[in-house]
Amino acid sequence: MFRNQYDTDVTTWSPAGRLFQVEYAMEAVKQGSAAIGLRSKTHVVLACVNKANSELSSHQKKIFKADDHIGVAIAGLTADGRVLSRYMRSECINYSYTYESPLPVGRLVVQLADKAQVCTQRSWKRPYGVGLLVAGLDESGAHLYYNCPSGNYFEYQSFAIGSRSQAAKTYLERKFANFMSSSREDLLKDALFALRETLQGEKLTSSACTVAVVGVGEAFHILDNQTVQTLIDSLEIAEEGPVNEEGPAADQGPPADLDPPADLGHPPAEPAVAPMDI
Repeated sequence: MFRNQYDTDVTTWSPAGRLFQVEYAMEAVKQGSAAIGLRSKTHVVLACVNKANSELSSHQKKIFKADDHIGVAIAGLTADGRVLSRYMRSECINYSYTYESPLPVGRLVVQLADKAQVCTQRSWKRPYGVGLLVAGLDESGAHLYYNCPSGNYFEYQSFAIGSRSQAAKTYLERKFANFMSSSREDLLKDALFALRETLQGEKLTSSACTVAVVGVGEAFHILDNQTVQTLIDSLEIAEEGPVNEEGPAADQGPPADLDPPADLGHPPAEPAVAPMDI
């Protein structure tokens, strides 16, 4: 079987200038279950799809809490995601112990990106095969970042990663202009709408997704199944629209402005002609 001689370690460049190990890690993110994040001025919402290997097994956890003001959703290798989430939690604890204040979200994202980038420069390491959506709230407002296995990081208004995430991105691109002024409930509904786009026909239930939120006066927490199911039910009711109790329009008779049909049994009457003066 043919073997690529340029993918044995992460520091070997191909003649085309590519690092195949990094590309493999980014492909692992694309194959993972979908994760979605969107933010307003006051809140950030994370949502992900729960996938189980078997009907007899439970799903793997995809959303982790790093601190009261920071959380993360992952797509890709869950084991790598747990390692990085523990690193984030440790950094938040150390900063809070040293400076007695919460760690700024941007600083944590930079440290996380540096940790991921080091793994692309050492031949005895491999890149983390996981993408992270970091949601947080600090003195400068609400933030949503995406950390890539290559060490790059970007701040977004809304973003989706993972399997079939392009459908969710299409929905978010149509709606993102209204996110900054959206309320907490509107963000949750938009997150569920975008998450349903990634299922491609499968029914969205509270057991098939996980939703978390952080905002002003609200610490990062994962919503319980009952709350998520209530939101999903409200979306389905809103889509069905009001029911017409009077029945279909066909049972109400012809519209009033239509002329009645002519009597086909008799010829039409001749129009009256006014007498002419001679």
